[in-house]
Amino acid sequence: MKGIPSWVIYSVLRLLLFAVPLAILLILRIDWWIAVIAAALIGLCLSYIVLRKPRDAVARDLYAVRHRTTPVTNADDDSEDAAIDAAADVHVDASTEKPSAPDTRS
Repeated sequence: MKGIPSWVIYSVLRLLLFAVPLAILLILRIDWWIAVIAAALIGLCLSYIVLRKPRDAVARDLYAVRHRTTPVTNADDDSEDAAIDAAADVHVDASTEKPSAPDTRS
C-alpha cells in the first residue's frame, strides 16, 4: 500500500467502520434512522481507538504539505509567469511612448 495516499486509506477505513455496523444494525431490523445514528457513533468511537496510525500518517502528510520550505512549481506556473511578465513589459513600453499629435485633417 505504498503507492496509495494515506488520506485514501484512512477515508476507506472510516467508511468501513461506519458501513459494517450500519449493515449489522439494519440486518437486525432496527429503524434506519436509529441505525444510522448508532453506526455513526460506533464508527466514530472505533476510528478514534483503532485508526491511530493512519490518522497520524494523514496528519504528518498534511503538516508536510502545509510547511514546505520551497513552493511547488510546474511548467504551467512558469509559462503563466512568463506571459504576465511579457504583458507587463509591453504595457511599460506603451506607456513611455510620447503621445502623437492629433490628426487635424478633415
